Amino acid sequence: MLSVKEQLDRLQAGAVDVLPSGELERKLAASVKENRPLRIKLGADPSAPDLHLGHVVVLRKLADFQGCGHEVVFLIGDFTGMIGDPTGKSETRKPLTREQVQANARTYQEQVFKILDPARTTIRFNSEWMDEMKPADMVKLCAQYTVARILERDDFAKRMRESRPIGIHEFLYPLVQGYDSVALRADVEVGGTDQSFNLLVGRELQKSYGQEPQCVLTMPLLEGTDGQQKMSKSLGNAIGIADAPADMFGRLMSISDDLMVRYAALLSVALRDLGARLAAGAVHPMEAKKALAHELVAAFHGEAEADGAQQFFERRFQERSSFEPELQTIEGDAGGLAVFVLVVRAGFASSNSEARRLVAQRAVRVDEQVVEDPNLRIAPGDLLLSVGRRRMARIRLSDKGLPVD
Repeated sequence: MLSVKEQLDRLQAGAVDVLPSGELERKLAASVKENRPLRIKLGADPSAPDLHLGHVVVLRKLADFQGCGHEVVFLIGDFTGMIGDPTGKSETRKPLTREQVQANARTYQEQVFKILDPARTTIRFNSEWMDEMKPADMVKLCAQYTVARILERDDFAKRMRESRPIGIHEFLYPLVQGYDSVALRADVEVGGTDQSFNLLVGRELQKSYGQEPQCVLTMPLLEGTDGQQKMSKSLGNAIGIADAPADMFGRLMSISDDLMVRYAALLSVALRDLGARLAAGAVHPMEAKKALAHELVAAFHGEAEADGAQQFFERRFQERSSFEPELQTIEGDAGGLAVFVLVVRAGFASSNSEARRLVAQRAVRVDEQVVEDPNLRIAPGDLLLSVGRRRMARIRLSDKGLPVD
């Protein structure tokens, strides 16, 4: 393990709060003395199919803990995901069914290992213990906290002042999230600043259940591409880590220069000092933005895909060339081809499931018409296939391999 000072310098970098003061240093000192890695917890509700760059901020911090020799528990809140949005702010984030949660959770498991070390990561689900909890156990859990304390949470207090309803089940959300720390015996919990209340509830519940309370480390919230609100799939301002390379590169190039500096500070490894370099005139903003976009695309798709995405951007947008996609012939089945299969065969998705997700995100257009049904059959003939705002192909769809006149 690194020394305590070396670990502190690395782990506290970029953090907003480390609570309580001095606790992380004490835990690290005990860890080094006992040669025992700390157990670091991050919880995520699978409320949407894909992770986005906002999640990457805390995932990178987990990777820092792993680099210092500690173990990470990535907790998928498949139980809390069925409660719904506890802030009451999102009309689109409704309580999910068990099936929806499980489907989303599978993609989370695939994506976190683009950042985390699998050898030092354990994936857990809070349904493991919450499904086993009996009514008497839930009453005991609720008895550990008062309504007055729960109403100290900002969004609950605001809704009370505005006479907006709060469901009793919503009060359970911070209690269940806090109990997750009890079940996992977490030493440290990492989260965004909007989770501070819930993370501190975890400390209190650990005390109530006779455990040493966890240390809390919060990271800044990443603004979405609009530069205003927290990055969110439901708000349409998110950049997903599973987005196609060209789409990810293009969306990163579209952000403001001020937002570019913040993205670099929170997401980049090589460009964390970008703000200072720009201020010193050591780099041009356009070149800096391309370097940032290339680094992030490469992190999730590889260097070759990042190179291709940058070349596409430069040809299509920076040089403003009159780009005309080449005509390609794709063999259809009798009577045409399902659009999700067409997307795969055109090279715009690596799998049928990815193609279906693109259709679900309303990212696929045929002859400039948005397609909403992945099973829609496209008749043989010439067509323009577009995926996202930056990828398109002229397709000649043949019938059973025969050329179409």
